[in-house]
Amino acid sequence: MNTQESERGRLHLFIARVVVYAVLIFLSFLCLFCFYMLIINSTRSNAELQAGFSALPRGHFVENLKNAWNDASINIPRGMMNSFFIAACSAVLKTYFSALTAYGIHVYDFKLKKAAFLFIMAVMMIPPQVSAVGFIQLMYKLKLTNNYLPLILPGIAAPVVFFYMKQYMESVLPLEIVESARIDGAGEFRIFNQIVLPVLKPAIAVQMIFSFVESWNNYFIPALLLDKAEMKTVPIMIAQLRSADYSKFDMGKVYMFILLAILPVLVVYLFLSKFIIKGVTAGSVKG
Repeated sequence: MNTQESERGRLHLFIARVVVYAVLIFLSFLCLFCFYMLIINSTRSNAELQAGFSALPRGHFVENLKNAWNDASINIPRGMMNSFFIAACSAVLKTYFSALTAYGIHVYDFKLKKAAFLFIMAVMMIPPQVSAVGFIQLMYKLKLTNNYLPLILPGIAAPVVFFYMKQYMESVLPLEIVESARIDGAGEFRIFNQIVLPVLKPAIAVQMIFSFVESWNNYFIPALLLDKAEMKTVPIMIAQLRSADYSKFDMGKVYMFILLAILPVLVVYLFLSKFIIKGVTAGSVKG
């Protein structure tokens, strides 16, 4: 009986693994297929795209690249620089100050500690669309339209990033390390910047990737605040291309611009992913 039960357990485990791997392979295929079709469509002309689906590349990649890059209605290099500046600043500030807030809640013991944590969690439940109208009105009153500050500074208050950092901090940061540094005479900011942040590298890398992508793809708020051509971001320019006059509409150029818009995100991911891998490897070695 014990042998039969163990064999059944192994069979169930094997079936569960097969199902899990099948689902993962299917999801990976969907993601890669969408990206593959984006590359394929960027090599096709507008007439070929209008004709229907094709899984094979065509020879209009360079032509679409020239048409998109030299489009008179938009400035792709400037738009990508604008988006990169906003996304990079937003990701750095959001991640740093969220980690700093999580450090304060995790390390310090004060009367309103639980209340502060619950308040931040309550703010996390509020959809950003609810406060968008009031925020836009406030920016117009402060005359901060066509300015990047409203797109960067509000990101510092990021309850979701704070919650992730706090949970990660509770699992990897013993309070004894902080107490030892205090006994040695280190200040709080020095402890945070030189001791805590290196420990949080994997979490910081993950949240910087998410924050960068979120800011890079943000269309709603920038579209309401930016109307100068030289200050517009990539999502706004893509929307302009898609809403062009039908006689001038070129789907090949749109797909090429989307492909160009994805490349910086991939570069950021490849650059930061090594810190995630190093952090996980270091943790497994220490364990």
